Amino acid sequence: MITQNLQWNSGVLKVGLSKTVQKTITEAQTLVFGRGALKELLATPSLTALMIEAAISTVDPVLPEGYVTIGKSSSVSYQNPTMIGMTVTVTAALAEIDKNRLVFEITAFDELGQIARGKHERIIVDAAAFMQKAHRRCDPVKNILK
Repeated sequence: MITQNLQWNSGVLKVGLSKTVQKTITEAQTLVFGRGALKELLATPSLTALMIEAAISTVDPVLPEGYVTIGKSSSVSYQNPTMIGMTVTVTAALAEIDKNRLVFEITAFDELGQIARGKHERIIVDAAAFMQKAHRRCDPVKNILK
């Protein structure tokens, strides 16, 4: 499935490769599910999603046709709150490559400074083969639920 002569082993993917994404926070990214006075703040799942988006956009566009990355693990430390109307800037930098395993160091800032940092691990997979594996695992349940 993964061979040594694929593009990520030819120098296209290298430590230091990075991508930055920005988003102005709206009500859709807040704690709208209700936490009283916290409803104006950027929600943890929304910030984590932006961090993952930055990692994906760093590497997936340069992978060979038919290959994608999938999330393996994330560890995020949140330092400061961000409110509606503020702009969040997230940068994901490729920090480690081990065969098809990629580790990103990710930072997030708003206009006032750093709001979060973390590590995110992704695995390069053949998309079709991974979907076959997912179907083998999940189809029995789908058939029971019908």
